[in-house]
Amino acid sequence: MAVAKDRARVPQMQARDRATVTDQAAKAIIAAEAKARSMQMEKLRALRLEAEASTPEPTPVLKKTATTTVRKRSAIVSQQ
Repeated sequence: MAVAKDRARVPQMQARDRATVTDQAAKAIIAAEAKARSMQMEKLRALRLEAEASTPEPTPVLKKTATTTVRKRSAIVSQQ
């Protein structure tokens, strides 16, 4: 029974110390996640730039003007 009493008297951490330990652990986790996210962003950025450099620029497509559409419509109407 003496052993049980000794274990009961083990000093507990104070609330301030527990809060400090928890705060430090949380900050370490957040810093590790931020570092991993930054490394992933750099990797993806490099892949994107490589892909953009390897693809040729598309040729510009000429837009149809309203006059072209009107001319076609008038030709269709005149045929009927």
